[in-house]
Amino acid sequence: MLIRPRRNRKSAVIRDMVQETQIRASNLIFPLFIVEGDNVRSEVGSMPGIYRYSIDNLLREVESCMELGLRAFDLFPNIDETLKDKYATASTKEGGLYLRAIAAVKARFPEACVITDVAMDPYSSDGHDGIVENGEILNDETLVILGRMAVAHAQAGADIVAPSDMMDGRIGYIRNVLDENGFTNVSIMSYTAKYASAFYGPFRDALNSAPKHGDKKTYQMNPANQREALIEAELDSREGADFLMVKPALAYLDIIKSLNDDFDLPIAAYNVSGEYAMIKASAQNGWIDEQRATMEVLTGIRRAGATAILTYHAKEVLANKWL
Repeated sequence: MLIRPRRNRKSAVIRDMVQETQIRASNLIFPLFIVEGDNVRSEVGSMPGIYRYSIDNLLREVESCMELGLRAFDLFPNIDETLKDKYATASTKEGGLYLRAIAAVKARFPEACVITDVAMDPYSSDGHDGIVENGEILNDETLVILGRMAVAHAQAGADIVAPSDMMDGRIGYIRNVLDENGFTNVSIMSYTAKYASAFYGPFRDALNSAPKHGDKKTYQMNPANQREALIEAELDSREGADFLMVKPALAYLDIIKSLNDDFDLPIAAYNVSGEYAMIKASAQNGWIDEQRATMEVLTGIRRAGATAILTYHAKEVLANKWL
């Protein structure tokens, strides 16, 4: 008897029937950039179709996304250089841009899931994710600042805090600080395997948060390493993470699969700015079909094992009915 797998590909109905990997709106998280001001909507030059929003326009953007069925948002602040300092004090200042944005979204859309970025670099005059002393990134001293940030985000209404700093022990520290302050229901989405990647350039352009000196290789992971991600995941799991994240996604599908195979926690993957920009630039030049390429990328990330995908494609996928 000759086995013919093509019989299950012979029509669109049958292909849809046997499709193994599905993407739904509930799998997508939309990153949004925030700036100070009124009625601001400025496009990020290296990310066509992605904008920095003042809080009033942020609320309009969230509303339009909610109408499409998109309900999870990760907020990132663009902080004025004059507010940055060595210890990222603007990150917890009452009335600051980020805390006002979190509170505004939750007040207007309590049913939305607001995810927040716990990291010093948007507020640091050094542009690093930790305190810098004599060229060294201090680990334990940085945890205190990250803990304060997480509590401030929770007080503002965050549903999930997402530490993106890659300091050792920060998940356990943040979990303890949140619990001690009565925020036992606030989740932690850990940037478990965040690699020192070349694909972050447009994001740093959007937030003006690139390091002022040096690089991030002493705390972000070596792109060549896989087993190291399992060590990080084991630590984060034991320390109280609710999600494990891999960042970037496309060059690290094997890492997503490894974490999904070895851990029972939900796996998130960040389809980062450089990955988004590659598709946009290729499509604008007529080199690829944007819809097909976008859906192929997102399907591949899901197929590898990601439950949640942070992606700048999220709104256009739903608005254009690509799912």
